[in-house]
Amino acid sequence: MAFDSIPPPGISDDPEGALHPSRGFLPAQDPLGSLPSEFAAWEEVAADLPKLLVNQRVRDFVAKMPQLDASRLRTEAEQRRAMLLLSFIAHAYVWQGPDASRRLPANLAMPWHAVATKLGRPPVLSYASYALDNWRRLEADGPIALGNLALLQNFLAGADEEWFIIVHVDIEARAAAALNAIMPAQQAVAAGDLDALAQQLSMVADALEAMHGTLARTPEYCDPRTYYLRVRPFIHGWKNHPALPLGLVYEGVAAYGEEPQKLRGETGAQSSIVPCIDALLGVAHHPDPLRDYLMEMRDYMPPAHRAFLEAVEAGPSVRGVALGSGAAGLRAAYDRCVEATHRFRALHLEFAASYIHSQGQSGENNPTDVGTGGTPFMRYLKKHRDETRAHRIEGEQEPPSP
Repeated sequence: MAFDSIPPPGISDDPEGALHPSRGFLPAQDPLGSLPSEFAAWEEVAADLPKLLVNQRVRDFVAKMPQLDASRLRTEAEQRRAMLLLSFIAHAYVWQGPDASRRLPANLAMPWHAVATKLGRPPVLSYASYALDNWRRLEADGPIALGNLALLQNFLAGADEEWFIIVHVDIEARAAAALNAIMPAQQAVAAGDLDALAQQLSMVADALEAMHGTLARTPEYCDPRTYYLRVRPFIHGWKNHPALPLGLVYEGVAAYGEEPQKLRGETGAQSSIVPCIDALLGVAHHPDPLRDYLMEMRDYMPPAHRAFLEAVEAGPSVRGVALGSGAAGLRAAYDRCVEATHRFRALHLEFAASYIHSQGQSGENNPTDVGTGGTPFMRYLKKHRDETRAHRIEGEQEPPSP
């Protein structure tokens, strides 16, 4: 049966324009490097964060910032840039020294909340600001890839922090081919075109293997102990964190009424890539705290990315067709995707162990038994890794139960 290029009813090409053909979930235009001059106060404090953190002066300088009107940001690109700056400044303010701040002053909290609301995300540093909107190309016409990437914003700066984040940017760019194969794969299912489905799954597997290759390069310039001591401390949130058991007060934010807010910290679990791949492949996980947490992480994703993920989940079952097919090529392509996802999860687990779990805890602000998102992670990461591989068709008699 010929592949039908017209999406069948109920299958979208790209809900809300979430995907770029070569960039995936990265912004279609390179992130802004600066805001208009009326927001210079934010730019100046953010640019000096490495110096201010070393001298524990972030709170002093934030106290001097004027109350700026976030409604004067003219475009979404400006809003994203503002969210980036305010997120870094706020987390530096909270985690500046050994004593976490339990309150955020109104001149920071109010515009941060306003921008976050515009973007459909909570006012906390999330993956979208930490990685998706936090890069520039060294050569403007060069690739979005390691060797041609630099950060727009740092906390303490240094090679370890720089490398850790741009590795994620490179992974996002390499994921574009997999993400852009998802809807054609589901269209092939609806059209009954098994050859086209196998071809799209092969593209997904190729991209997953490239992503694994980038992730494997993490140790080149990011040392585990340096990461734990100088990169990780600033990306924690204020939900299930021992240093802020009640959460954080956002002064002046009427919607919160001076009540402390509990929000998760930045984590790669807020990237939409792996959830989209799981949804495509029908990879299900048995109930556990991590699965609940991963569902919660969707609230921290950009709304368009969340909509795309939900559209994939609502699409036809690739796994069902692969299981019911006698086509060896299709079954092999599906299993290759599952194995590549398993390998990516396995390497992530290995790094979680060496970069966090095995480190000697340096203090209450930087616990090793919970992730930056505020959950225990080692046990459940192992479980999800193993559950992924269990979805291989070869040797499986029945699909694993969710």
